[in-house]
Amino acid sequence: MQMNTPPRDPSRRTPAGRGASTRGKSVRLTRRGRLVLVVTGAVVAGAAVVVPLLVLAGGRSGAETLVIPEGWRASQVYAAVDKALALPAGSTKSSVGGAGLKLPGEAGGNPEGYLFPATYPLDKEATPQSVLRFMVDTANQRFGWAPVAAGAQRDAMNVYQAVTIASIVQAEAADRTDMGKVARVVLNRLQRGMPLQMDSTLNYALNRSTLNTTVNDTRIENPYNSYQRMGLPPTPIDNPGTDAMRAALNPPPGNWLYFVTVKPGDTRFTADFAEHQRNVADFNAVQKARTQGSPRVTRPPR
Repeated sequence: MQMNTPPRDPSRRTPAGRGASTRGKSVRLTRRGRLVLVVTGAVVAGAAVVVPLLVLAGGRSGAETLVIPEGWRASQVYAAVDKALALPAGSTKSSVGGAGLKLPGEAGGNPEGYLFPATYPLDKEATPQSVLRFMVDTANQRFGWAPVAAGAQRDAMNVYQAVTIASIVQAEAADRTDMGKVARVVLNRLQRGMPLQMDSTLNYALNRSTLNTTVNDTRIENPYNSYQRMGLPPTPIDNPGTDAMRAALNPPPGNWLYFVTVKPGDTRFTADFAEHQRNVADFNAVQKARTQGSPRVTRPPR
C-alpha cells in the first residue's frame, strides 16, 4: 500500500487491522456509535459531489487558484501554499499555531485531515493563515465536526475518528469504487480487535510513499505504526475528500478482513487469511515482473 500522492500508483497490498484508539482511548464500535456515524453520514452525503470554486473573503474573480488534491498530507498542502503565495519554505507550517483554526479538541491543534481538498482562489490579500482557516472552515462544513449527538457515549465513534478512517480509506483505496470495501475492512478489524496493519499509516510515520514495506519497517516504534499499535493512528494521515468520508461513514455490508490490489483494476477482498496469502503472492509476482527483480518482502497480517 502507499499513500495517495500524485503521481498515484494504483497497485496496493494490504495486510489489514486493529481495534480503534484515539489518543490512547479505546474506541468501541457500539450500537450507539454506529448511530452517530449514520447521522454524520447524512450530513456528508448531502454535500455536493463536485466541490464548488471556493472564494476567500475579499476574493475577486480572475484570481490565481490553489488546487489541493484529495489525499494530500498537511506537509504537501503547506508547501503548496508557500509556493502559491511566493513565501519562503516553511512559512505556512510555522503559521498554523497563530491561524486560529477551528479544529476539534482531539486534533490537538494539528489540522491534518481538515485541510479540505478543493480549488481555492487567492487574492492579493491572501495569507497562509487566511488560506488555512478557509480550508478548515470548509472541512467543518463538509464533515460537520461539531458534536453530532449531545449525549454521545464516551466510546461512540466521533467525527474526528471518522475523518481518521476516511484518511486511511483515501490512502488505501485503488479507486473510488473500492473505498466502501476498504472502509468495511477497517471497521471489521477494529470490531474484532485486530491490528490495522496498514502500510499507509507506516508510510506516514516514515514520511514517504512507497509499496516497498519491509519486516524491519513494521518493527519501528511509532504511534502511526499500525502493525505494532492497536487501533486508529492518533491523527488522520492525509486530507480526505467527500467520497472517502462518505465511505467511512456508510460502508457496504461485508465480512472482509483483508485486501490487496494485485494490479490496476484487480483489487481482491476476502475474509479468509489463506486466500489473502495467495492474493499477496500474486501481487508479489506482478511486482517482480514489473521490476525484473526479486519479489519484495511482504509481511502478511496476523
